[in-house]
Amino acid sequence: MNERLSDALYGLGWSTVKKLPEPVAVRLGQTIADTVWKRRGKGVLRLEANLARVVPDAGPERLAELSRAGMRSYLRYWMESFRLPAWSEQRIKEGFEPEGLHHLTDGLAAGKGVILALPHLGNWDLAGAWVTRNLGVPFTTVAERLKPETLYDRFVAYREGLGMEVLPHTGGSAFGTLARRLRAGGLVCLVADRDLSASGVEVTFFGDTARMPAGPAILAQQTGALLLPVTLWFDATPVMKGRVHPPVEVPETGTRAEKTSLMTQALADAFAEGIADHPEDWHMLQRLWLADLEPREQS
Repeated sequence: MNERLSDALYGLGWSTVKKLPEPVAVRLGQTIADTVWKRRGKGVLRLEANLARVVPDAGPERLAELSRAGMRSYLRYWMESFRLPAWSEQRIKEGFEPEGLHHLTDGLAAGKGVILALPHLGNWDLAGAWVTRNLGVPFTTVAERLKPETLYDRFVAYREGLGMEVLPHTGGSAFGTLARRLRAGGLVCLVADRDLSASGVEVTFFGDTARMPAGPAILAQQTGALLLPVTLWFDATPVMKGRVHPPVEVPETGTRAEKTSLMTQALADAFAEGIADHPEDWHMLQRLWLADLEPREQS
C-alpha cells in the first residue's frame, strides 16, 4: 500500500507541479519543507544528526536552522526535478553555472572517458540536463532500483527524457556497460557518497569512518578514464552553482585495493570540502557513518 501511495504521489508531482508557474512552485516547495521540518520525523532527525557531524561546533539552534534550510533545499531539488521536463532548453542552459568546467571539456577533447563523481548536493539532475543541453554530451548513469517497479520506471523515463542513459544498480551488468562507455571516450556520472552495497571502501569523512562506493576509482583504473569530483550548491538566486574539481589521479604504485582506497579517500575529501561550504544543500537523510549503521545492523 505504501509503495503504491509513493508511486501515485510522485506521479502527481510530475503531472501537476510542472504546470505551476515557477514562483508558485517555489513557495509550495518551501511550505511543504517547513511543514515536514516542524513534524520532526525520522528523515529530519537523521538529517540533523548528519549535519551535527559536518558542523560539530553548531549548537541546537544552529542545527535547527541548518536542518530547516536543508529541507528547503531538498524540496527545491524535488520541485525543480518535477518541473525539469517542462523547462525550455534555454531555461536549463541558464539554470546552472559551473566553475572548473575545463577539467571536463579538456578530458573529453583528449578522447579520454570521463567519470564525474558527485555527492547528494544540490540538484544533480539539473547538472546532468545542463551537460546534455549545453555541452551536447550524452552520458550514462546508474539508478537505485526503487520499489514499486512502476516508481523505478518513472525515474528511468524521467532521466532518459533529459538525455541520460540509465542503468539499474542491481543485476551485475552495469559495471561492464560503464567500462565500455568510458573506453569509447564517453561520459559517466555517478552519485558516489553513499554505499548501497555495504561492501564499499572505508574512508575518513568529517572525522569518522564511512563507506563510499569503490566503482568510480576502479573504473578509472581499468579504463584510463579521468575521475573528476563535482560539488553543487544553491544560493539565493534561481541559478544553481557548481565546481568541477581537479582530477583524482591513479597512484603509480600499490595494489588495486590500495589504489582504490587512496582514490576513494580523495573523492571523500573533495565531497567534504563542498559539503562543509554548503551543508544545508547536502541531502543525506539516511545513515552514513559506520558508527550510526552498527546499532541498526545488530538490532
